[in-house]
Amino acid sequence: MLTDVAGVAVGHWTDPVARTGCTVVLLPEGSVASGEVRGGAPGTREWDLLSPERMMSHIDAVVLTGGSAFGLAACDGVVRWCSEQGRGFTTRAGPVPIVVGAVLFDLAVGDGSVRPGPDQGYDACVAASSEGHATGAVGAGTGATFGSWRGPEAVRPGGLGTATERFRSDTGQVTVSALMAVNAYGDVLPPGTEASQIDMARWLETPPPAPFQNTTIGVVVTDAPLDKRGCLLLAQSAHDGLARALEPVHTTVDGDAIVVISTSFLDPAAPAPDRPPPVFRLDGLRAMAARATTAAVRAAVLG
Repeated sequence: MLTDVAGVAVGHWTDPVARTGCTVVLLPEGSVASGEVRGGAPGTREWDLLSPERMMSHIDAVVLTGGSAFGLAACDGVVRWCSEQGRGFTTRAGPVPIVVGAVLFDLAVGDGSVRPGPDQGYDACVAASSEGHATGAVGAGTGATFGSWRGPEAVRPGGLGTATERFRSDTGQVTVSALMAVNAYGDVLPPGTEASQIDMARWLETPPPAPFQNTTIGVVVTDAPLDKRGCLLLAQSAHDGLARALEPVHTTVDGDAIVVISTSFLDPAAPAPDRPPPVFRLDGLRAMAARATTAAVRAAVLG
């Protein structure tokens, strides 16, 4: 689970009746992040600052939420909670919390008039724990489904899934963990399946069902020291992991978005540590991110 990476806390707010919710990932101070969107219909907050060329390096929290664009309001409550803790980017007027958010569309399931807002985001922060977290139909995965490309009769419950990849050797160890809210337009492929049995005539030649439930969003966290460029490359590989587990993926009606965070960013201006941290090949970390993402997607719906 995501809390396998030291210092990370995860909390949920869930409304099982309205079938919506939000999930908050609270990060250690100094965590650096980047991310990538590959779906055609994203809903995000503060996403531009994740680009490597932007000034901001560190973020305080990530919000995954239902409620479509309405659900981005949950980020305001997370900003309030972080501000109360004195967390944020240092300015002359005090710290300004940096909270990145991504939404999925669950308004057509349950009661669409109920959406996560500031109070719900705040409550998820209060509930956050570094000792573990629930998965399945909780938080951002509460109203999630998948398979809607086939039509309403083919829709199946999605959810929130997590997985961890670890590597240990005589020189050190590294952890890469993924948390994915699976609300995909496409199908989830079981392990060992290279491609789903899509009826290509239906897919290519018939009018598509009206999209009403889509988007897979998630967070990948590692304790390997990375800069923003490294985090971006891991985010790209995490999307490759989505493509192994979902088909079709990154469609025009999905808002697929993944944030990658390094909790061990090395500040070049900081004093040298007594013992240098182990250095792992970036491409190996990218492979771990892809594997963790694939496993997390499948765990969300297949257990």
